[in-house]
Amino acid sequence: MPVFHLSQVAYHFECGEQLFNNISCSLINRRVGLVGRNGIGKSIFSKLITQELSPTIGHVALRASVGSFQQTSQDIHKAHLTIAQFLNVEHILTALEKIQNGCFEQQHFDVVNDQWELESTLQKELKQLNLPMDLNFPLQKLSGGQLAILKLWQLFNAQPELLILDEPSNHLDKPAKSWLLNNISSFKGHVFLISHDTVLLNEMEQIWELNTKGLTQYGGNYDFYFQQRSLEANSIERELNNVKNQLQKLAKQSQNNKEKAEQRAAKGAKSRKSGSQAKVLLDAKKDNATSSQSSRTKNEKLRHKQITLRDQAIKAKHEQIFDQKIQLPTNTQSSKRLVNIINATLPFGNSEAFNLDIFSNSKVHLQGNNGSGKSTLLKVIMAKQKLQHGDITINGSVCYLDQDFSLLLENTSLTNNVKHYCSQLNDANIRTLLAGIGFKGDSADRRVVNLSGGEKMKLAMLMVSHQAQQPLLLLDEPDNHLDINSKRLLANSLNAYNGAFILVSHDQTFASHAGITQIHNL
Repeated sequence: MPVFHLSQVAYHFECGEQLFNNISCSLINRRVGLVGRNGIGKSIFSKLITQELSPTIGHVALRASVGSFQQTSQDIHKAHLTIAQFLNVEHILTALEKIQNGCFEQQHFDVVNDQWELESTLQKELKQLNLPMDLNFPLQKLSGGQLAILKLWQLFNAQPELLILDEPSNHLDKPAKSWLLNNISSFKGHVFLISHDTVLLNEMEQIWELNTKGLTQYGGNYDFYFQQRSLEANSIERELNNVKNQLQKLAKQSQNNKEKAEQRAAKGAKSRKSGSQAKVLLDAKKDNATSSQSSRTKNEKLRHKQITLRDQAIKAKHEQIFDQKIQLPTNTQSSKRLVNIINATLPFGNSEAFNLDIFSNSKVHLQGNNGSGKSTLLKVIMAKQKLQHGDITINGSVCYLDQDFSLLLENTSLTNNVKHYCSQLNDANIRTLLAGIGFKGDSADRRVVNLSGGEKMKLAMLMVSHQAQQPLLLLDEPDNHLDINSKRLLANSLNAYNGAFILVSHDQTFASHAGITQIHNL
């Protein structure tokens, strides 16, 4: 029996815009990966499965207990919880403490039950996860990767029948990602993975692709899916070329027929003028020629319409693999020192002193395990936090792009966001840039709050890189929410960028493709 089943499901936004339509599918395999472009509706699809959202049309049947990991952790960060409160064990730890202090009321023993070793057990497991062992440690001080590991650990321990993981490897360093792979492999229930991480997707038994045409299922891991998609792409390219040739041939044939008709008409006019043939005969020939020309024109129009409709259908398929462009401006300024850090220690993370110089042509990959202080260093450069010891000098403007897209104005349009931060750009330039990252026509007027995580990242990246005073870009895991094609395009754009940036990313391949010239380890 399927773990869940969707029957002819459609989902529309409140404004009436359709996200997807007529989707029917069943989850039978134990390991299934869902892929698709940013903004196509993968996260909403997962919420329909868990019944957090209801479909506009159709029915969803869920036949399993569910544990769900969502992309963002902002709500958890804002909740002001400790690790113990998040794990829902604070009441047990409080009862243990009261008993240890000599309070022997029965209610405390009832709360503890047989969990006398809970504190030491949790501390041991937290240590193995490279998390703080202090159960009263506030979640707000955890890095994005540490918080993700804590949430994932909680979900795996709960042992639901179905585990839905929405971009679980975002923010994870190499050891944490290895831990995640092992847990997915050993998990006894079903795993429904939403990800752009090809390493995780290659552990799946089946890949589902969500696109504007619906849902397509591929019977294998990501490598198999990619091979099949490549074959489909090549087939579509051949079809496009074939249709293009047919249109050119039809246009040439139409022109030849027009020229021949004009020649016959000229010959008939000459005969009529010379009087060499009877007028009745010439009129009959003219009527026949006019009728033939009308018939040819009608057939040509019908044929052109048929080929054009086929061309439009193939281009709709081609749109699924069309590469967008993230255009970054060039910087022609001479090399100068932008950041100088001497004998510094951070307020959080790695306690070892370090030195760092960044120049106007530097492309720095900032590396380190979760909790080492990478985001803290970026905030120090932004003057949002201070060094614990040491000196820092900043020579120029900086722009920080964080993991939560906090610079975006959520309740206004994409065009207004770009206009707010890039006042030197006119409306035409703004719309051209937005079209380059996939927001064409009316979609550029959508509110930011309705964008997916990947769409927000591409918009934010466009905004920070097109400000009037070209700043040093501080990029805190900008690749986390991007689909596979967009990640490759961003890496290529950063590689071609002549300005300076500091990149935090756990994806070594992405960093390498971005053209890194300098590595700094924390």
